[in-house]
Amino acid sequence: MSKLASLHCEACRAGAPLVTQEELQEFMPQIPEWCIETRNNILQLERSFAFGNFVDAMAFSQKIADLAEAESHHPAVLTEWGKVTVTWWTHKIKGLHRNDLICAAKTDLLVS
Repeated sequence: MSKLASLHCEACRAGAPLVTQEELQEFMPQIPEWCIETRNNILQLERSFAFGNFVDAMAFSQKIADLAEAESHHPAVLTEWGKVTVTWWTHKIKGLHRNDLICAAKTDLLVS
């Protein structure tokens, strides 16, 4: 388990600090399959997961929902036949928070 995956999300409020470049350099190697995407000038973490059928993709989506509720941090989840795309970012601060990195690492554990 990565260091990130062992952490828990903290309560985040408007004005909380965005992840720094130094933090990204430190933590991104722990979640190497995640990509940083920019949408509407907002940095987001995104990864797609492949499955053999729709039922398995839906089951994985439910695991993500359970994780999100446990951490009180919620991603965008797109479930398709054989594929789930997960996008983490913090709406309140319009960008990446350490919580997003933590949840990405925990998401990886759901498939390992």
